[in-house]
Amino acid sequence: MAAGGGGGVVKHILLARFKEDVTPERLDQLIRGYDRLVGVVPPMKAFHWGTDVSIENMHQGFTHVFESTFESTEGIKEYIEHPAHVEFANEFLPVLEKALIIDYKPTSVN
Repeated sequence: MAAGGGGGVVKHILLARFKEDVTPERLDQLIRGYDRLVGVVPPMKAFHWGTDVSIENMHQGFTHVFESTFESTEGIKEYIEHPAHVEFANEFLPVLEKALIIDYKPTSVN
C-alpha cells in the first residue's frame, strides 16, 4: 500500500560515499553546515546523521547516512529550493563520490 498526498511527516534520507581526498576536518565542517539548515529552512524540523556500523558489509561503499525530517512533501520542495540549501548543496555535492536520496513517509504496520 503506497502512502500518498503531501501532508504529514516525511523523512529525507541521503546515503553518501565521499571522495577519498575529503579530510575529516572538511567532513566535520560539512556535517555542521548540514545541521545548521534546521534553523534556517522552516519546514526542516530535525537532522540526524551517522556512519555505517553494519557487520553485513552490504553498504556498497556508502559510509554516511543523513536523515532530515520535514513537515510534508511540499516542505521538502521548499527546502530544495531554499537559497541556504542551494548554497550548502554547492559545497556538499562536489565532495561526494556517489549519493542515494530517498524521501518516505514513515508508516506503521497495523
